[in-house]
Amino acid sequence: MTKRYYIGLATTFHDPALAIIGPDGDILFAEATERFLQYKRAVNCEPDTVTRMPELLREYLEPDAEVVVATTWSEQYTDFLNRSAGVGQFEVDEITKLPPELNRSLTPIKSERALISQLQLAQRRAGLGVLIGLERAFGHTNLSLRRYLHHQTHAALGCYSAPFDECVCLVVDGMGETGSMAIFQYKDGELEEVRRHRGRESLGFMFGLLTDICGFDQSKGEEWKLMGLAPYGKRDPEIFEIIKRIYSFKRGQLKFADEETIRTAVREVESRVDIKDSNSLEARDLARTSQDIFEEIMAEVLQDVEARGLSKNLVLAGGCALNSSFNGKVLSRTGFESLYVPSAPADDGNALGAALLAYHDDHPQADKTPKFLSPYLGSAIKAEPVERIVQMGWGGKIRQLPGTIIQETAKLLADGALIGWVQGRAEFGPRALGNRSILADAQPADAKDKINAKVKYREAFRPFAPSILHEYGADWFEDYQESPYMERTLRFKEDKHALVPAVVHADNTGRLQSVKREWNAKYYDLISAFNDLTGVPLVLNTSFNIMGKPILHTAEDAIQMLHTTGLDAVIIEDWLLEK
Repeated sequence: MTKRYYIGLATTFHDPALAIIGPDGDILFAEATERFLQYKRAVNCEPDTVTRMPELLREYLEPDAEVVVATTWSEQYTDFLNRSAGVGQFEVDEITKLPPELNRSLTPIKSERALISQLQLAQRRAGLGVLIGLERAFGHTNLSLRRYLHHQTHAALGCYSAPFDECVCLVVDGMGETGSMAIFQYKDGELEEVRRHRGRESLGFMFGLLTDICGFDQSKGEEWKLMGLAPYGKRDPEIFEIIKRIYSFKRGQLKFADEETIRTAVREVESRVDIKDSNSLEARDLARTSQDIFEEIMAEVLQDVEARGLSKNLVLAGGCALNSSFNGKVLSRTGFESLYVPSAPADDGNALGAALLAYHDDHPQADKTPKFLSPYLGSAIKAEPVERIVQMGWGGKIRQLPGTIIQETAKLLADGALIGWVQGRAEFGPRALGNRSILADAQPADAKDKINAKVKYREAFRPFAPSILHEYGADWFEDYQESPYMERTLRFKEDKHALVPAVVHADNTGRLQSVKREWNAKYYDLISAFNDLTGVPLVLNTSFNIMGKPILHTAEDAIQMLHTTGLDAVIIEDWLLEK
C-alpha cells in the first residue's frame, strides 16, 4: 500500500526551510536551508534545493511514496501576487520608478515592492525541487501541492507542539496575507482563527526600522543585536515620545500615523542619534528605547488577547516571538499562567507548521496528546572527515574516547578551555541547544570577551546563554520558568551574579536554556560532570559559528573553525580534536 508523506516548505523570500512528516505523523526531519547552503538566512533560495533533494528523499521516504507538499502562503494570496506580476508590478523597470520614502508599513516603498516580488517568485517555484528530487530519486512525481495561510502555519507549529491540551496563540511578525498579527485558539485538537489583523501596521517592521537606525541591518536579521545592546542603555524620553507619534493601540488594533507624520518622526530620531558606532552611547540608549517601545506594544496586544478569556495558556509565534527579553516578562506582566514559544517561531518554523497542518487535515482523529517536541530534527554530523585526517597522519592531537568523552570534555571546560561541541542531529531553529554549540566555563569574567573577540569575531556587547540543569533553575533564577529552547530571558538571583559573570547580562539577566536528561542525555551528562568538578550546574553556550555565518553543518566546518579561531578543542561525537 502506498504511504503518504508530508513535506513542508517555508517559502518566504528569507529563512527558507524544509520539514518531513511520515505516514504515522512522526516528524522525520526539519532544518533551515541556510545550514546546508552555509548562507546566512538563505535569502531568495528555494527550501527544496535540487542538489540536495534526491539524497534527502531516499533517506526518509519509501520509493513508492505519495507526497503532499505544503507551503506557507495561501492560494488566494498567491493568486493575488501572480495577478500583480501579470500587470507588470514586479518588473525591475517599474520598481525603479517608485520613490524610496517610507510608507505606512515603515518600509521604503521601492524596497517593499522588490521584496514582495521576491515573495511572488518563491510561491511560483514552491515544490519544484521536491518534484525533481522525486523523479531523480524514485523515477516518479507522485505529489500534490497545498497552500496554507502564513500565520496559520506559525500557529500550527506553536499549538501542535505546545505542552497544552488547550491554549490561545498570538502570532506577531513582519507581515502575513492581510496584516502582521493574528490570534488563534487551540481546543479539542482543533486550531481556529479568532482574529486576523488587517492593515499595513507591523510591529516587526517597526522594530526592524529601529534596528537600521541603530546602526544594524534588519535585512541580515540583526534585530537580535538591538535586543542584546538594550540592557547597556537607558530610555531616552524625548526619542520615546517621538516614536510614540508613529503608532497607537486602540480597541485591540495597532494603528500607524499617516506617512508624513511617520517620515517626520523618523527624520527627527535620526537627527538626534547620529550613530557612527553601533556600540556608542547614542546607540545604546536608542536600543533601550526601542526595546521599551516593543515591550509596551506587545503588552497592550497581550492585554487584548487575555481579555478574550480564551485560555490561561499562551503560545507566542512569529518572528517577534524571538524577543527573549520580553518573553521572560510575559507571565509577570499578564494574567497568563503558562507560556510556550516553539524552537523555531519565525519563518523557518513554518515549514514544519505547514506539514503539520497537511497531516492533521488528512488525519483529524490523530492523537494530539501534548508531548515534548525535540528540537533535534536536523542533519546528523558524519565523522568520516575526522577518520580521514587520522589516516592522513594529521599533526594535531586527535583521540577517540567512546567511554570517557563526557568526562574529558568536562575537565577541559573546568580548566578554562573553549570547546566546540558537536553531537547527534542539528537543532531546528536559530538557537544552539547543546548539539551544535561552543561551550565554556561561565565563571571567568573574561570568558565572554575572549569568545566574542577570538572565536565569534563579533561585537563585545553580544551576550551568551547559560545552559542550566533544570533541577537547579529555581536556585539560580528569580521566578524560574522552564525554557527548553533558550526562548526567554530571566533575572539571576542576586547571590549568583558574581559566580558566573560571563553569562550575566548588563541588567543581571540571562537567556537561559533548561536542560533535562530526557531531552538531551549527552548534554545533560556533560553539564552534570562539569557540576561535579566545579559546583556550578551551568555552562556558557553559544552557537557554533562565527558572526555572519550560519551554524555549522559538517565536520569539515568544525575542523576549519578549530584552526581559524581561538577554540582550544572540538568534540565531534566521541572524537576529541585539540590544537
